[in-house]
Amino acid sequence: MYKMMRLVDTVRVPPTQLGGDVGSIVKNLLREKLEGLIDKKLGALVAICKIENIGEGHILVGDGAVYYDVTFKAIMFVPELQELIEGEIVETVSFGAFIGIGPMDGLLHISQITDDFISYDAKNARLVTKGGGKSLGEGDHVRVRVVAVSINEREPKESKIGFTMRQTALGKLQWLEEARKKKQASSGAAGADA
Repeated sequence: MYKMMRLVDTVRVPPTQLGGDVGSIVKNLLREKLEGLIDKKLGALVAICKIENIGEGHILVGDGAVYYDVTFKAIMFVPELQELIEGEIVETVSFGAFIGIGPMDGLLHISQITDDFISYDAKNARLVTKGGGKSLGEGDHVRVRVVAVSINEREPKESKIGFTMRQTALGKLQWLEEARKKKQASSGAAGADA
């Protein structure tokens, strides 16, 4: 999901910023230019960490700025198919739940939550199973698997990440902990009978 990458870009330092410390000026300009951008192949650039090399400055005719070729390390967010992720539900709607997994949100469709029938409780903004034993709402922490990734670099808000919880060891963390305790209690009781 998160990767440290070595990247190269050209930074334009305007005439108003010339004369200061080139390293800090270039790093600040890189942050303004790139942090938060999404690339279809590389993912979302979360943070510029370290400037490794700043090349010789170049001047273009008719432009008073200096252009520097810069090599730097950056943290990238790259969701991958079949990856397990823990995140927090940021919104529930009638068709599922949106889960925050860092710089992006993904959708856990209602059909991918559980085998039980689920309805939407609009009054409490929760997804509730038919028996009422389980529910999902804003702030709940879940473990999900990535089943679809469609990154749109032109319109980042149109990017889509799809999740499922319909497999073993996936679900609301509270449900998983309750199941683990129940299993330990039953295996402890079976051990005491032997």
